[in-house]
Amino acid sequence: MEHPDVITHKNGRQRKPVGVPPPPGNMRDADRRDMSAFDPQVEEEAEGLIRGSDSEDRRHGRVQPGIRGELGNVLLLLFLYVLQGIPLGLAGSIPLILQSRSVSYKDQAFFSFVFWPFSLKLLWAPLVDALYFSRFGRRKSWLVPTQYLLGLFMLYLSVTVNSLLQSEGGPKVVTLTAVFFMLAFLAATQDIAVDGWALTMLSRENVGYASTCNSVGQTAGYFLGNVLFLALESADFCNKYLRIEPKDTGIVTLSDFLFFWGIVFLVSTTLVAIFKRENEHNKGRRRVQQETQGVMETYSLLISIIKMPTVFTFCVLLLTAKIGFSAADAVTGLKLVEAGVPKEQLALLAVPMVPLQILLPLIISKYTAGPRPLDVFYKAFPFRL
Repeated sequence: MEHPDVITHKNGRQRKPVGVPPPPGNMRDADRRDMSAFDPQVEEEAEGLIRGSDSEDRRHGRVQPGIRGELGNVLLLLFLYVLQGIPLGLAGSIPLILQSRSVSYKDQAFFSFVFWPFSLKLLWAPLVDALYFSRFGRRKSWLVPTQYLLGLFMLYLSVTVNSLLQSEGGPKVVTLTAVFFMLAFLAATQDIAVDGWALTMLSRENVGYASTCNSVGQTAGYFLGNVLFLALESADFCNKYLRIEPKDTGIVTLSDFLFFWGIVFLVSTTLVAIFKRENEHNKGRRRVQQETQGVMETYSLLISIIKMPTVFTFCVLLLTAKIGFSAADAVTGLKLVEAGVPKEQLALLAVPMVPLQILLPLIISKYTAGPRPLDVFYKAFPFRL
């Protein structure tokens, strides 16, 4: 009986069966030409990981198909990404608050440095990947302290933010920028840890849901920290829609909002640290074999990846894609506030977009999971311009 040349697994990976002799002639030459394009050491490590994962699958059983068996992990990822969006939403609301206090555009431009950490997190991502305490967990070693620091920073800001915004000489923009820059830096570091954890928390069959959790969770968190906060902080909005008797202040203040989410960060991080373990292999789950390298090796690998033509082109695309509409996005809201539009009304303009931002990733995920995931981006981008 003849053996097939290739065995196709359910996860879509193909490999040759053991014991089958290599095909003669030109097929061997083609294999040598293909292998010459890759580092042999990387190929050996990849094959080792594949063989190890396959043997674990056979010992512990296949992962339960479908998302139902991993619903708890998906919900945890979604919650972590929601937490990640809270400080981003708060940072996005500060320019509107500053504009209502007649801050110059120069100061507004200086505050925009707050959003840089998410664009530059590639610089310290290898540190997050290479340095950790194995007994505590590769991702939890960064996730837990980062979220604790986020909670503590929010508690600190809940005490000092009013004095920073209402000082005699005007808002202390430099101090506000430094504090919110640290919040964004910690949120970006938490994003690195959660992105890495998602790859091992979910099975190979369901790992595509990680990007959906990222998009939906960050959007929901940004909505809570920006739109919901500005609405509840506005006395006019609360008196018009939420109160029977009008008052001079909103339902919540910036200090109250920061204090509440600081407590949420501390409590939820404690629960994750105690009850959630990495790389569980009970209930049919396989234990994921960890591939670790030193810091310098990780940076060398990062540089070699960036030098690849397709990756370099993709990086250039990401760094330049928003140039065409960045000025309009940054200045339009500030100009409307300067013209007298209440900041809470301006924030409410984003409400109809929130369900679309949450549902759209779910709808197009089946198109972005194939061999050409950027086709949707290429076709939609001209309309964005």
